[in-house]
Amino acid sequence: MRDIIERASSLINSQEEDIRNEIIRKESMVSFYKKSVCKKDNAIVAMARDERQRFILVISEREDGIISEFEGEQIGDAAIARKCPLSEHNAKVLRKHFPWTAPVALHDRRTTVGCGDRLGLATAGHIAAVAKYEVAPVLAQQSMRELEMTGRTFRNVVDDATFMVFQTGYKNGFGADGNDLKTIPDIDNALAAGISMITLDLSGVTNAAAAEWTQDEIDAEFGKFTASSRRHFEEEYFNKSFKIGDEILEIDAPNARRCAVIYCEALDFAAEVHEYLISRCRDQFDLEISITNTASATLPVQHLFIARELLGRNVEFTSLAPRFAGDFQKAVDFSGDTAQFDRQLKLHAAIAQACGRYKISIHSGSDKFTLYPAIGKMTDMHLHLKTAGTSWLEAVRVIAEKEPVLYRVMHKCALDNYQDMLQLYDVTADIGIIPDVDGMADEELRSLMDMNEARQLLHITYGPILNDKAIRPLFFDAMHKHEECYMDKLRKHFDKHLSLLGVPVIES
Repeated sequence: MRDIIERASSLINSQEEDIRNEIIRKESMVSFYKKSVCKKDNAIVAMARDERQRFILVISEREDGIISEFEGEQIGDAAIARKCPLSEHNAKVLRKHFPWTAPVALHDRRTTVGCGDRLGLATAGHIAAVAKYEVAPVLAQQSMRELEMTGRTFRNVVDDATFMVFQTGYKNGFGADGNDLKTIPDIDNALAAGISMITLDLSGVTNAAAAEWTQDEIDAEFGKFTASSRRHFEEEYFNKSFKIGDEILEIDAPNARRCAVIYCEALDFAAEVHEYLISRCRDQFDLEISITNTASATLPVQHLFIARELLGRNVEFTSLAPRFAGDFQKAVDFSGDTAQFDRQLKLHAAIAQACGRYKISIHSGSDKFTLYPAIGKMTDMHLHLKTAGTSWLEAVRVIAEKEPVLYRVMHKCALDNYQDMLQLYDVTADIGIIPDVDGMADEELRSLMDMNEARQLLHITYGPILNDKAIRPLFFDAMHKHEECYMDKLRKHFDKHLSLLGVPVIES
């Protein structure tokens, strides 16, 4: 370490690019992430790693200035240097001096992709993939359920993204998504951590049961609305036709009443949340409206009703996620009628264009390779693709390839907890057909991450695996050891996602 510091100290007065090229020493136990090396106020700030961990290394000509703002261990004699942990405090210092490491709103970006990272280790691989495409990444994305399962907080999620954005030198802007939030306290918690995108899950305030009510029941409930509300819905929707793309959508009086009964409370709550976001963030946020967590697919007339009512309430939303017909299960490709999906999506995309050109959001979008060409084409790339567990599964793939003994332990933990996790995740894997890992050769284990049943088994059991006190330290040590392998697998995996969607490649 002392040799590294002395060498870096001798370069402080050089140009930043020269420092990056000269500071690297592969023979050392400490290595710098080349793209992270920055010169700031006669100091060098860089991300580095040794055999155990990553950290920030700050080398300065003087004791005051930027080095004094970082917390960490003073090291070296001949130079002023500090080895700084990846802490909440140091993440704040990075965002202060390098603003491109902070999440931003992405409402002005045509195509965005949510890159769920349950480990805080995937961002470098995500960036390696998105950097060549005309797409903006949402690099920090977690739901309340994921936070509970992993023992993380929104602050952890944002800070982990900050460190890796700094590590890669990525300066094109990224978002942070508090996914599937249902309450203002949870939203407030996310905003306090620097989350820039709120995905509002309206399932808790949607009267979903009314979709199955008799018309008499609907009419009776509609009669309880105020006279002004009834008049509004009558004037706007009863027996009206709407030109949507090449189609004409007709809403008769019974369907209009049903839409009002199902969604009116949810839409009022969305307006309340929007006002709260305005009060906290002005216009520097993205709001996604999610109506995916329902038993039945979102009908086009329902989507149109929701969009028009949101706009009528002056709710500015960046994206909307309908529930599509067919099986959007975790970790595997789409199962269903692709022709029906195409017809649906075409109309949903046309509604989005007619009602303000917001983005259509595809939830559970991981690995839906069969649908990607149509999704890109039908939405004209006005799209948000949301992925989550697929990045975790690429980490599992690394373990299966590089650490077979550990993989077998993780696999057995997954089997032990699978039934419990079915209470939280809707998958239909027949895990009985997965081979016994004790009967498989080491080199055969990697094939399990190409088997749908094994993928779903490992996908939904990440919580018990990561919370196992015997597994957790071994897992994170292995991921540090195989960092480059993980980044490469993520790059290839997300390149497949983006290329099949048809996202344009940035011209060099």
